[in-house]
Amino acid sequence: MKFSDYLNQYIERLGCSAKELAEACDLSPAVISRYRTGEREPAPESDHLKKLITGIETLSMEKGITAMSVPQIRAELEASLNQKNSAYENFVKNFDRLIASLNINMKALAQASSFDVSYLYRIRSGQRRPSDPEALCNSLCQYILSHHSSPADKKTVISLLGCTMEQVQTDTDYLTRLKNWLYHGSTPRQTGEIESFLQNLDAFNLDEYIRAIHFDDLKVPKMPFQIYSPRSYFGIEEMRKGELDFFKHTVLSKSMEPIFMCSDMPMSDMAEDMDFNRKWMFAIAMSLKKGLHLNIIHNIDRPFHEMMLGLESWIPIYMTGQVSPYHLPNASTHVYHHFNYVSGTVALTGECINGHHDHGKYYLTNNREEVAYYKQKAADLLEKAQPLMEIFRTETEELFDTYQRSEAQETGTRHNILSAPPIYTMTPELLEQILKRGNLSAKDRDQILHHAQAQRDLVEKIMEHSSVYDEFATIPEEEFLKHPAQLSLADAFYEADISYTYEEYLSHIRLTKDFSRTHPNYKVQTQSGQTFRNICIHIIERKLVRISKTRTPVIHFVIRHPKMVHALENFVPPVTE
Repeated sequence: MKFSDYLNQYIERLGCSAKELAEACDLSPAVISRYRTGEREPAPESDHLKKLITGIETLSMEKGITAMSVPQIRAELEASLNQKNSAYENFVKNFDRLIASLNINMKALAQASSFDVSYLYRIRSGQRRPSDPEALCNSLCQYILSHHSSPADKKTVISLLGCTMEQVQTDTDYLTRLKNWLYHGSTPRQTGEIESFLQNLDAFNLDEYIRAIHFDDLKVPKMPFQIYSPRSYFGIEEMRKGELDFFKHTVLSKSMEPIFMCSDMPMSDMAEDMDFNRKWMFAIAMSLKKGLHLNIIHNIDRPFHEMMLGLESWIPIYMTGQVSPYHLPNASTHVYHHFNYVSGTVALTGECINGHHDHGKYYLTNNREEVAYYKQKAADLLEKAQPLMEIFRTETEELFDTYQRSEAQETGTRHNILSAPPIYTMTPELLEQILKRGNLSAKDRDQILHHAQAQRDLVEKIMEHSSVYDEFATIPEEEFLKHPAQLSLADAFYEADISYTYEEYLSHIRLTKDFSRTHPNYKVQTQSGQTFRNICIHIIERKLVRISKTRTPVIHFVIRHPKMVHALENFVPPVTE
């Protein structure tokens, strides 16, 4: 039963009026009235709920009704609230998942449903509860039915609902299942895509990748490649061929101009062909081997799983330093999809209608005037684009130092998921002991000691205005002997492994806990299993996320796009036992 049902049942059994109950509870009659109609509910463990329980108990004693006990009253009322609260929390999670999966325009939703857009954002983030969740749910479902009815969108929704297309043939069935899922359906983990992205980044080794694709052995062919221009490609099968033809012409031409790539075309059906994926990655590898730079505008407004699929496939390419990633803010139309590739001597352009990728078309040309047009189009798009992320590699170490000093001035709670205790909590004495045991050169020892002091200075500066929360594993000795923890030196771009002994490792953990006791703005949490061994995640809440690859090679990705920051902030790290 609902909270209001229990309350009305108590009033009936007590034989009292709402006014009497209000006086006994020391609450206003208006509050009791709203509770009775279900318009409002007290929060679990709130003062209002305690007063209500006390008032019901007082009236039952005055009227000699012994069947009502405080434990029973509390249990029934709290159970109804917890059940309601659980359903609402599920609604918030599923509401957020639906918005992200369909790329719903919040401003358009607000206009269609007569809700304020800031109000919807607060509900989505869990900062606000709607006074009438049912009305909000109905508005959302009607909006989806009216504005997201394409086959592709419907396919996305039924994957969330866990049903088949046949089960939602009518609008009534569709709405019923959607409403039920919003309140009671299990929420597929958005963190699944994030987890896959981070796990692959953690495991990725550029040297192994280069060996696996025989990159060092690749020879860029010199023979000319003749394309019959102009040429059109219709349907997904031909469009795959069109992309490969574009790269063939680009690699075999004499031009060393950069490649421009921008597409919001669907990816999932193209990625189903594994042979095409291999050839596409080989084409990218050949472009890099030739020495071409890639400017790519990623489409972040595509469904979340497609966005992460695309970024994951670009991990090895980012590592080379030959890629500049961008994104276009507010570019989604939900109707048209466009494709634009251009290099020094050839251009490939394409289009399709949302939900009808198989009816799309690509157009390949090496006509000078047309290529010049598409180059200008690429330049105009890049003017409107914003960097998707900042990428720092060894050759940009000085820029990274400047970035870190700037980041330290940003206000906001820090949450760091680390592969080892942070270098700034270690005493210089323990650090020197580890470095001497490692037989490092005097130059390397000085460099690392200087870096550790610089990191201590930075974190002290941060804690003057913000709190820092570090999270890392305490590795059991048996596991440690198989995979010894390494000093965390990614911020110094030091790639050689410097391992702890187990005693040194435990000493550093103790020092980190001591550091938290002497610094009120610093908190540390340890866990029993290792999350990641080769990456660290640094979060400034609601502002940015920095993912640091700690070895092979050391590289830092600074991400500011709100959609990705939100997903990474809400990522719950898996624990690998």
